[in-house]
Amino acid sequence: MSEQPRDSSAPTLFTWEFATDPYPAYAWLREHAPVHRTTLPSGVDAWLVTRYADARKALADPRLSKNPQRHSAAAHAKGKVGIPGEQRADLMTHLLNIDPPDHTRLRRLVSTAFTPRRVAAFAPRVRTLTDQLIDAFEERGEADLIHEFAFPLPIYAICDLLGVPREDQDDFRDWAGAMIRHGGGPRGGVARAVKRIRAYLGELIHRKRLEPARRREEEDGEDLISGLIRASDHGEHLTENEAAAMAFILLFAGFETTVNLIGNGVYALLRHPEQRAVMQRALEEGDERLLAAGVEELLRYDGPVEIATWRFATEPLTLAGQRIAEGEPVLVVLAAADRDPERFAEPDVLDLTRRDNQHLGYGHGIHYCLGAPLARLEAQTAIATALRRLPGLRLAAEPEELRWRGGLIMRGLRTLPVTWKSADR
Repeated sequence: MSEQPRDSSAPTLFTWEFATDPYPAYAWLREHAPVHRTTLPSGVDAWLVTRYADARKALADPRLSKNPQRHSAAAHAKGKVGIPGEQRADLMTHLLNIDPPDHTRLRRLVSTAFTPRRVAAFAPRVRTLTDQLIDAFEERGEADLIHEFAFPLPIYAICDLLGVPREDQDDFRDWAGAMIRHGGGPRGGVARAVKRIRAYLGELIHRKRLEPARRREEEDGEDLISGLIRASDHGEHLTENEAAAMAFILLFAGFETTVNLIGNGVYALLRHPEQRAVMQRALEEGDERLLAAGVEELLRYDGPVEIATWRFATEPLTLAGQRIAEGEPVLVVLAAADRDPERFAEPDVLDLTRRDNQHLGYGHGIHYCLGAPLARLEAQTAIATALRRLPGLRLAAEPEELRWRGGLIMRGLRTLPVTWKSADR
């Protein structure tokens, strides 16, 4: 790793206390060490990029590769870079781990599932799922909004999109739950869940390949896995491993980010009653624009992805005055960039009416989150429905009692206990 003077006054990173509120530490880094060398909890050394301008530049820099094979310390970091178990499960060939031209080819194949028209057509299903989940606990007057609402909604939605049969979706919910529970702890728990998902996806791809094309398209249009199979059958040269890896990463990236967006978003509104009142008025007046703008502000203020996924320097480069050697990992801290006072006025203030909110919550450049339109739809639907149907919604625990999941990439609550005025209260 290239040298950088150590600063004894630098904040301690990646502790449980840090996970609860990382923003003061990020503010220090933005001011004093905007490109900061650190040792991650895994033991891997990496550079953290914390200023908005530098982050935006790094996210689009072609000299920063997404391919883990570019890591100069690959042997030392074996099993410590990326999603635990994905290499052993032969799931590495997905959008988060590859560069052009393979990235361009695979992204083109999947992008048709996330066009505005396809996402709009999926909106009734998201509304139905949202109402069904709230129906299950509405009369109780209390719930854990993470496990009973924010978590299952995107799981069932992405399963529908992929083409996972309804009778198998609870299995996916269990496997995804294992990934979330172990996200900041034993990597073996995640690896076991990844192995189960890989085995299922291989079987599902094989089964769908044997189905007549007409049967695959006869209900609500072609599902994503069937579309990938059809592409490989028509000369796109998509291997089964590539198809499985694409389905896997859409599941992995498509559910946890939305879980955290809904959970963090509701939590922020409950902690800022004046902003919640702004949202409530917009819902009463049918102001869809403010609902959309509000979700963008929630993404900026305390977004679901704290740090963008791994990048590796393909050649020596300089970023904000720091010399980064070939092969060194670079991690762009989205949470820090989106609180940069050089880009956002009063960045630590939640303002649902904020204008010119070009946050980096879903990245930037060719790796901009493909599923962002679906995540936005789910978050807008979930938050609006919860505020409408759960009157007097409030926290059922003190904020200091809540725990955030440890981990490098994602930021989200373990639980979100709430109460409201149920019909029998």
